[in-house]
Parts: sequence; C-alpha cells; structure tokens
Amino acid sequence: MHTKQQLTRLTLGVTAAALLTSSLLTSPAMATEKIRWQVPLAFPSHLVGLVTPAKHLTESLKTISAGDIQLRYYEPGELVPPFEIMNAVSSGKYPAGYTWVGYDQGSIPALPLYSGAPFNLEPPAYVAWYYQGDGKKLLEEIYAPHNIHPMLCSIIGPEGAGWFAKPITQLKDFDGLRIRFAGIGGKVLEKLGASVTMIPGGEIYQALERKTIDATEFSQPAIDKMLGLDQIIKNYIMPGWHQTLTTSHLLVNQDVWNKLEPQSRALIEMGCESATLKGLAESEWAQPIALAEYQKEGVKAQVLPEPVLRELQRVTNEVLDEIAGQDAMFKRVLTSQREFMKLHGTWHSMGYLPRDFYQHD
Repeated sequence: MHTKQQLTRLTLGVTAAALLTSSLLTSPAMATEKIRWQVPLAFPSHLVGLVTPAKHLTESLKTISAGDIQLRYYEPGELVPPFEIMNAVSSGKYPAGYTWVGYDQGSIPALPLYSGAPFNLEPPAYVAWYYQGDGKKLLEEIYAPHNIHPMLCSIIGPEGAGWFAKPITQLKDFDGLRIRFAGIGGKVLEKLGASVTMIPGGEIYQALERKTIDATEFSQPAIDKMLGLDQIIKNYIMPGWHQTLTTSHLLVNQDVWNKLEPQSRALIEMGCESATLKGLAESEWAQPIALAEYQKEGVKAQVLPEPVLRELQRVTNEVLDEIAGQDAMFKRVLTSQREFMKLHGTWHSMGYLPRDFYQHD
C-alpha cells in the first residue's frame, strides 16, 4: 500500500472515531430496552443516607437512559411489609427491592456481616473489601440459591448505640432490659440478659411511647431524630459498637436480571455505585448537625467507657465464633473480613491521624 493510501485510510479512521466519540458525548447513554420496575422500600424514603440514595438511583437512571430505565419506589408496606421484601423479589412478585438485608438473618445467617456487624469494618475499609476483595462475589454466591442478584446501593457510618432511660456504666446494666436491637448486636445483648425484639423502624416510636420496650437502637443521630426518638428518651448512648456501618442493597430477581441487556445491567450497577457514594456523603454531612441540635435540646450523649466496650467486644467475638461454628458461609465471610481487618488495620493505625487530632475547641 502506498504512503498516500495509508494516510487516506488513517484519516478516514480518525474521522470516524471522532464522529463516534462526538455522538457518544453529545447523546445520553441510551439503554436498548424499556425497564419499568416497582421497587418496595424497607424504610421511609426520607431517611437520609439510609434510603435517600434510592431517590438518587431512580433519578440518575432515568436521566442517563433518556427515560428508558425507570424505577418507581414505594414506601414501606405499600406493596409488601419490610420483612417480606427478599421473598417478594425471590419469587418474582416484584422485580426488585431496596432493603436492609439484615432483616433476613433468620434464613441467611451471613447477611448481618453485610448489613452492619459489631466491631467490624468501617465504611472505607468495607467498600475496599466489598469491591476489591471477596465481599461482592461472596454476597452474590449467598443470594444465588434465592434467585436474587444483590447490589450494594448505599453505605453510612456507625449508628448510635441506642436510647436508654439510664446511662450504661457496666455490662450488667443491659440485664433485664426490653430492647429493640438489630442484627448480631441483638444476640450479644441477649447473652447479657436483655430481652431483645426486632420491630420495623416505623413502629419504634409507638413502642417506646406505650412502654412495650425500655430502650432501642435504630440508626444514626440524624435518622433517629427524624423518627422522633429524642422526644421520648433524652439519654443517647454512643458509639455504635453493634454496627460500625449500615448498608442498603438493591435486590433484583435473578431471572429479571439475566434477561437485561448488558448495557442496562452496567447502568444499574453504576447507578448503585453512585448511590453508595451519595449515601455516605449525605450521611456524613447530616450527623454532626444532628448532634449539635441534640445538645441544644438537652439530649445527653454518653460515650460508653472503654472497659465496657472491651467487654462488649469480647462477648461479640464469642457470639461470632458460635455462629461461624453453625454456618459455613457465615464462617467464610467472617474469616475474609477478619483477615482484611487485620491487614487494613496496619494502614489505618499508621496512615491516618489519630481521631483526637480532629477535635477542636
């Protein structure tokens, strides 16, 4: 081929590539199919960081797909009760659901390790383990027998340890309490003599008001404030030893997922990754504001003494090892998390400034 011909072909190729790039940059990312999903929520849609990422997800997908992908979410109970979302998605009753997967620990013991576990990974380390380590693939393996494709779709930081009528100064203060508590932390408190119950977030206020429970935990300071828990109890216990983070997941029926075009699946996956970042940002912005408001309103925020935290950690490890001895998948996930926590801990302790460097007068 002559040099002139080579240059001509090269020019044509560059021109075609430029035209294609220009088209992609000036046109929305079009999905190749129409997607219309009804998506039940486990919590009210206004709860910052916990559920507000679902709104970000739906709006982002609608915009980026030029309206081809539309997810319509429904408040808790409008389609199904919060505790029934996984089964509704698994059976195909609804194509997807947005939920806190810890609600299903009764049928899948490993799920609390994904939804928020005691003395576990903090958000930066968790997303590293989830996306770069074993987390994502293990979760997909967990849900495969249930005909579900799971996606991390929000993450927020630690919760408060709860609302108690009296300060907690020693482990025996938990003995005899009737308390709403979630996940593995609830099993820890049961071991310490508490009577633990699990009720949906929307029912906690009434349970405290009617005194059917003595104490409760639910979520972070800003979210607890939205539920009005501070109107009934003024003693707030921190830190959230029982949940060092909280996640929300988009669960999609596997048959529905398999039928989607690759481009649609990629857009939804990226939408959830974006929602995860959005949820963390919203949450970290809201919590210090809520704590400042609590202080003005006379709420007493107590930090648990370190000896109490160390004892809670000891009992937690006993509970974790007991569950690991009963469930092989729980053991696989826990072992993976513990190995990464040990590895990441060196970086965290040496690479980051100590926490008290951030406290200013």
